[in-house]
Amino acid sequence: MMNFRILKDRSANGVMFFLTLVSMLLVVVMGVGLYMKSAPVFADHTLSELLLSGNWRPMKGEFGFLPFLMGTVWVTAFAVLMAVPIALLTALYLTEYAKSSVRKYVFPALDILAGLPSVIYGVWGTLLIVPWISEKLAPRFLEFSTGYTVLAGGIVLGVMILPLLVSLFIEIITSVPGELREASISLGATKWQTSKSVVLRKTLPGVIAAIVLSVSRALGETIAVLMVCGNLSEVPRSIFNACYPLPALIANNYGEMLSLPLYEAALMFAALILFVVVLLFNLVSRMILYRIEKTFF
Repeated sequence: MMNFRILKDRSANGVMFFLTLVSMLLVVVMGVGLYMKSAPVFADHTLSELLLSGNWRPMKGEFGFLPFLMGTVWVTAFAVLMAVPIALLTALYLTEYAKSSVRKYVFPALDILAGLPSVIYGVWGTLLIVPWISEKLAPRFLEFSTGYTVLAGGIVLGVMILPLLVSLFIEIITSVPGELREASISLGATKWQTSKSVVLRKTLPGVIAAIVLSVSRALGETIAVLMVCGNLSEVPRSIFNACYPLPALIANNYGEMLSLPLYEAALMFAALILFVVVLLFNLVSRMILYRIEKTFF
């Protein structure tokens, strides 16, 4: 009987290790597959030409990804900078200040927002955000704007990742032991001082991990951003310029240009860039998290 239990335990351990190994190998397989599919474009272009050139003329064999890289950075950075403070303060309010009657209505609303298809956010952005930028906001700063801009893409993307961030922050904040809050208040700290100096400090690694997850989600978002960003292959100079993020480039062109092998390879290289950026971003964030935990905890 004891031998059978030990065998079951070892078998379960072996199965879990195998599944973990498979999940890790999937990342390697995806990376290798994207590299192999994008390899033909490296025969005619150097890496610096592909990444630093702004010339995008596929019919002439010119593939400069700089406008698409900068478009991705602009939209993602604006979305994260807008969403993180709102989500963090919302999560603090719901966990530390709000009454149960408020939570009863807010939590289902967040679940609904998180479950909406991205195309609905895109339609909302096209019908409301784009006209607002074109008619109300942009004329205050420049003569004319179509409204299909970095700002529109950033707002739509920020609203999309907001429910995810709020949900993650709530889970992280509620994991803080109540004894820490009680100890802080018993020493004379106000509720806000407790939230700022105790709760947020304790949850800092988790908050950073949640932000990393949201950035990874934002980097790959396609349809909603595609509908409002303008899709112009130029490097944006301000938030009122149109942009063309990498996911939108792939979604707009893949499938139509498969008859041109070099064009297909260039689009696969765009996917490889996204893959590498997300991978490096997560690795760097893990290093930062390790340093924070080592320094403060």
